[in-house]
Amino acid sequence: MPTASLDEIRSKVGHEIGASDWILVDQARIDAFAEVTEDHQFIHVDPAAAAKTPFGGTIAHGFLSLSLLSRMAADVFLIPDGVKMAVNYGFERVRFLSPVRSGKRVRGRFTLASVEEKRPGQWQFVHHVSVEIEDEPKPALTAEWIGLIFV
Repeated sequence: MPTASLDEIRSKVGHEIGASDWILVDQARIDAFAEVTEDHQFIHVDPAAAAKTPFGGTIAHGFLSLSLLSRMAADVFLIPDGVKMAVNYGFERVRFLSPVRSGKRVRGRFTLASVEEKRPGQWQFVHHVSVEIEDEPKPALTAEWIGLIFV
């Protein structure tokens, strides 16, 4: 993750900080996610059955798209110099807007919404995020992601 001073980071509040690289969501990734989460719903893992649905084929789990945010954030999140640890605190207003069809690529677009010192050395960062699907008009999901940074 790129580093910056807290003052530099605070100056970015209200602004887009960037978009991640594209990530391929292929059937192998979907199947692996189904295995670790034990979610084997046919729309994710059975191409023949899923082809008969309005999706026309298998789609990624919404939680798979959400879980890729950690990888996406690594490309663009600004973290303060001297970070000891960063942890997820949670999400607000997660919405799954469009299915991610197997074989599509996704990327995260991030806007820094707020930075607030909660305690000495503990900062709360809130990012608005939209997970875009390549060549699709609507995003896969939108959310407000809350993280805690310890410096």
